Amino acid sequence: MKTSIAFLGTGLMGLPMARQLLGAGHQLTVWNRDQSKAKPLASEGARLAASAAEAVKDATHVITMLTDGDVVANVLFESGVAEALSRGSTVIDMSSIQPSQARAHAGRLSTLGVFHLDAPVSGGTGGAEAGTLAIMAGGDQQVFENSKPILDAMGRAIRVGPSGAGQLAKLANQAIVAIAIGAVSEATLLVSEGGGDLYAFRAALAGGFADSTILQVHGQRMQENDFAGRGRVAEQIKDLDNVLIEAREFGIKLPMGGAVRDRFVRLRDELDGGNLDHSALFVELLDLNGRSRTSLV
Repeated sequence: MKTSIAFLGTGLMGLPMARQLLGAGHQLTVWNRDQSKAKPLASEGARLAASAAEAVKDATHVITMLTDGDVVANVLFESGVAEALSRGSTVIDMSSIQPSQARAHAGRLSTLGVFHLDAPVSGGTGGAEAGTLAIMAGGDQQVFENSKPILDAMGRAIRVGPSGAGQLAKLANQAIVAIAIGAVSEATLLVSEGGGDLYAFRAALAGGFADSTILQVHGQRMQENDFAGRGRVAEQIKDLDNVLIEAREFGIKLPMGGAVRDRFVRLRDELDGGNLDHSALFVELLDLNGRSRTSLV
């Protein structure tokens, strides 16, 4: 069967991901609630659909890259998409949602004869544009294998377990990212206050145990006061809220995750930072210490 993909949600991440699929030669139909965000793909070979239900008609695979679990549920089950899906087709939800929601969606689609993978991503807009996203997939092994050529066009896909496991792995990833941003913020302020050269500081740590993408990329953003919204604070809070929901269901405590979540909420609510990049947690730290937001170059 010839692969025909419908891509629902061509926002900040979805647009470059769709471009990777087109570049790999896949037949692609795209839809976005704000059609202006999907139109650039028309000149690159994609077909634009007027509705999500129209987009998925006759598609062998449907990729969703939407804001949250409620939006995914609304698009799939309240906009005519579920009724328009072909039996034997596969829905690959690459949004970041709660694992329980992913399992519920998989169950509802199964009754329609439709397969499902939850396959959230990490790597930000840079990874999406380069086709190097880390893709964490949950679902049936054979469904994953059948979908892998599609996923491979967007990055490195690994199945981490049954339905919902991809979302759980993404939440764990986001907890690590958030906590690491907090640690890099404090290290950056500490070195800066002592008169250290921040470029040299990161170079000195390169290759050591403390080195990371967060240190090198986000540390530079902190130093240069560059907080344009790539990975938005509001999205980081959503992910941390979902982390804590899962932790409560498991009956476990995650003190660092809870503490850094509260700091991101303060950044959003008290410092109007909801649309800033999550590296702007450094701004919250500066405010906490009575320091001004100025470049540290």
